[in-house]
Amino acid sequence: MTTARHPAPIEIEPAPRSRVGYLVYRLERRLRARLQEAVRTQGVTTTEYVTLSVLRQRDGMSCAQLARWAFVTPQAMNLVVSALERRALVRRRPDPDHGRVLRTSVTRKGVAVLERCDLLMDEIEADMLQDLDVDDLDLLRTMLASCAHSLEVTRPRLPRPR
Repeated sequence: MTTARHPAPIEIEPAPRSRVGYLVYRLERRLRARLQEAVRTQGVTTTEYVTLSVLRQRDGMSCAQLARWAFVTPQAMNLVVSALERRALVRRRPDPDHGRVLRTSVTRKGVAVLERCDLLMDEIEADMLQDLDVDDLDLLRTMLASCAHSLEVTRPRLPRPR
């Protein structure tokens, strides 16, 4: 009989000593690792899953728009969308107003993959949030959204390298 291995408990550093940025970074790295492992079982990468998720909510985006949402370059997003299109998970069509712009949509096959990945993400989030009650979870969502917004609107304009 095989027993599940659980990692040894981790000492949690007291909040005043931990930088918030470090804690967010640590969480992001662990979440990304779990997500990569999970979505790989469905034949997609994390970036492809994010792309499909964004398109489900915002159908018809261009590669440049998708790139901003997925935090990759437009060139990298073009490769991601091309790979998804080859596997029939998305389809592209010309924008009627801009000849060079292609609008991207999730196909039925893409939605099926996305739904399976969503179930895996539900499990990961359940593990991550298991110690939070509903009020804490709502507060966490609000605070994370506020932090992300604050960084977006206060982004400094750095001088270009010479």
